[in-house]
Amino acid sequence: MDVMLYAFALTAIRDEFHLSSAAAGAMAAATLLASACGGVIFGVLADRIGRARALVYAVLIYAGFTGITATATSVATLLVWRTLVGLGMGGVWSAGSVLVAESLPAEHRGKAAGFMQSGWAIGYILAALLAAAVMPHWGWRPLFVAGAAPALLAAWAISKVHNAERARGRAGEGAIFWHRARLVRMGLASAVTSCVLFAYWGLFTWMPSYLSTPVARGGAGMSVLQSTGWIVPMQIGAFLGYTMFGFWADRFGRRPVFLAFVLAAAVLVPIYGQWGRHRTALMLIGPLIGFFGHGYFSVFGAMLAELFPASIRATAQGLCYNVGRAASALAPFTIGALADRFGIGSALAFTSVFFAAGGALIFLLPETVGQALSPAT
Repeated sequence: MDVMLYAFALTAIRDEFHLSSAAAGAMAAATLLASACGGVIFGVLADRIGRARALVYAVLIYAGFTGITATATSVATLLVWRTLVGLGMGGVWSAGSVLVAESLPAEHRGKAAGFMQSGWAIGYILAALLAAAVMPHWGWRPLFVAGAAPALLAAWAISKVHNAERARGRAGEGAIFWHRARLVRMGLASAVTSCVLFAYWGLFTWMPSYLSTPVARGGAGMSVLQSTGWIVPMQIGAFLGYTMFGFWADRFGRRPVFLAFVLAAAVLVPIYGQWGRHRTALMLIGPLIGFFGHGYFSVFGAMLAELFPASIRATAQGLCYNVGRAASALAPFTIGALADRFGIGSALAFTSVFFAAGGALIFLLPETVGQALSPAT
């Protein structure tokens, strides 16, 4: 919810600070770049102080600075607050996904990762509903104040969630991290995350703006309130995509299900981007975009954990995922720049190339379905 508030406020922020689409996209890119740093930092912390403690610290950071975003009076202060949001945002996934993966047996790990990831769709829907209720009456700033709410849940959460056993490596074990085969595996995993995260952030950072951009500029010409009616069904599709991916990945394997999802997204996105004039068609295709354009994320919570031993699991998993986040930081700027030149609908279609590339690269990694998590040694 907190991350997507910026996407819904993007048009209003762009108008207030007189930003081009490329500059507004660069602001989102700063959050993603910072999240890459936060993901690596909190991955290391999760291996040292425990998964749950690291998770709560990350929540406090991103929620607190989301609320502070409302105080931005210039582009510079807005950039600072969104960068700090990114640090916490990156940390949440690095600590939380490992906590979930280590809490479930192999035969249910994909399902658990899918259920965890489905919370993103619920948060996206909450962001859309908040934007529709708040922005027409009070503008974009109160929207970010509401984003501080997750901080209130942090203390309660750490008292309820059982912390996974800390996996402290023995003396000299750090050298295992730099084993050549493991570095190759980390490089390939990072390439996969880079492709699909570029595609995702390029597409969904600009999705609310696409729906609210005038038809003459390649958008669908809706108001913020109207666009909510199209975004909510899309995110219901996303919720189902995250969840069903987990079930299918546990049944048929991580790689083939991932490939099916990203190829379907690659086909659907260009169609969706060119049909801005046809709102009924957008309503029908939207849930499919949500289903296939989000669901493949569930692979990372399970598969990345299965690739590395416990002593470096959170560090390696956080690094692989967040190298992708760092690469994806270029996506909002790139799509914004293309939108300025070719129209936003055509710019969104460019993300299909990266969906397809991610599908091809995942077959360079081993299939891990049903694999027990390896111990610290």
